Order: sequence, then C-alpha cells, then structure tokens
Amino acid sequence: MAGQSEAFLDHAATGLTTLCRAWAIARPDGQSFGFTDHDRDLSFDGITFRADTGLTAAALAQSTGLSVDNTEALGALSDVSVREDEIEAGRFDGAEVQAWLVNWADVDVRWLQFRGTIGEIRRSGGAFHAELRGLTEALNRPLGRIYQKPCTAVLGDGQCRFALGTPGYVFEGQPDRVIDGRIFEWDSLSGFEAAWFQRGRLDVLDGGGAGLWGSIKSDRFVDGARQIELWEPIRYEIEASATVRLVAGCDKRLETCRLKFNNILNFQGFPDLPNEDWVMAYPTQSGANSGGSLR
Repeated sequence: MAGQSEAFLDHAATGLTTLCRAWAIARPDGQSFGFTDHDRDLSFDGITFRADTGLTAAALAQSTGLSVDNTEALGALSDVSVREDEIEAGRFDGAEVQAWLVNWADVDVRWLQFRGTIGEIRRSGGAFHAELRGLTEALNRPLGRIYQKPCTAVLGDGQCRFALGTPGYVFEGQPDRVIDGRIFEWDSLSGFEAAWFQRGRLDVLDGGGAGLWGSIKSDRFVDGARQIELWEPIRYEIEASATVRLVAGCDKRLETCRLKFNNILNFQGFPDLPNEDWVMAYPTQSGANSGGSLR
C-alpha cells in the first residue's frame, strides 16, 4: 500500500507482528499530545505517545478520488490528557491529527496511515468521540468571489490590509467584571465612542482562557459602566483579572470603511450593485426611474 516502507512490509509479511497504533494531536494553540493503544509509552518524532490514555480508534475508511477519508477516535476524559473543559472551550476544534501503525519493538518501522483534522467532538459517559476528517475535507469549502454590497474581507486580513495595531482601534486591559463569560464591564473605559467595538472581537490574552475569543454583539453604556456583550459566551471561566484585547468593529459598509478606518481603497464590496427591485423597474415620466445615476 502507498506510503509503506520495505521494512514495514517485510515485518508485516512475517505473520507474527508487533504492531500497535499511535496518534499525535497538534492543537491550533501549539499544544501537542501523543497516544497509543500499546501497553507502554512510545517515543518518536519528538513526541511521547502515552499508553495510559485509553484511546482507541474505529476502522479507517479510505477511498480514491476526492471523497473524504474519515474515522473516529474514542477515549476516556482525563485531567492529564484530554480534559472536558478544554473540549468545551473548543481548544481541540480543527486540531491536526496523524495516525501511525508502529512496530513497538522498533519504532523506526512505521506507516503513517492517516493525516487530517478533528471535526465534531461528542462527549458522553465520561468519554469523548472525535470525528477525524481527512485532508480532502478542505476541498469541500466553497471558494470564489462573492459579489455583494457589503465588504467581504475580514478586518485586518490580507484583503482588508488595515493595520490593527493602529492607535485608537485596539484596547488591552483587565475588565472590572465578567458575567457568565459573555458580558465584560469597565467602570472607566474612555477614549472610544459608544458602539466603537460593536461587531468587533474580544481576545483573552492570559489566564486559563488565553487564546480564546468571541465576537462582540454590542458596546454600550449601562448604569455608567462600559459594557461589552458577546454573541456567545466564551466556553471557559474567565477571571476578571485576565487581560483582554478589544478590536474595533466593522459593519462592512462603504461609509464605515471610509469614515471610521480611512481604508476605502481596500474596500472589497460592490456598493453600486442594483437591488432586486431594479430587475422589475420600468421607465416612467416621473419618479426615480429617470435613467440617471443610481447614486
């Protein structure tokens, strides 16, 4: 089979093998984990694959063409390996996974059987079930340009090109109160207009929730306090002593790009597109259908 070395094939051909499975998980935040179904730890590629995790895997379904390879990893939740609160916080979402068949007597003899990412994770009965998706999963994403009036870029990305470090558009500090991981309040947060951060982003910079973020639903004054509310709560207990970053919000309109960010040259929308009513329009002697400019 593809990817199998001669040493691996020779070992498999003996009929009496010393093979086991090993998995490596690399999370987006840089944390790495190693697991094996062998009865003792294994080490290779700079990773220690722990034997006491109780991790197993279902049969790997592989196919030719562009269909997605998939399998499922099953394991017990453990404070020293995969913790329930980290799954709930989404830290394993999209993590890279590699799976090998390894000769535990000689770990240099191994076959990289699967490479992909973690998809849906389910938790039940003190265990987790993680869907593993193959490399062709990325080809399922729709690609191409969307022609619409609002801007299609994300503030600060390669199309927008706005420098998020520009003074006045980012605030870093500790909130005075955090309510249910969704509402962050400051008794004094001056220098920014009301609703300046609405439709923006809140990032947690330190503490147990470091690396987590949420989209800002509203930015308003409530009883004299500046209140930042997220669309969804951050799925981790955020302490009031944690430092967070607020990024100014963008509602994707041409006027906002020009007046708030002075970035109209990089606007990625099409504000002059006619609306649906224009398709049914017909010429009249009076009214707006004069044949003149739509703006």
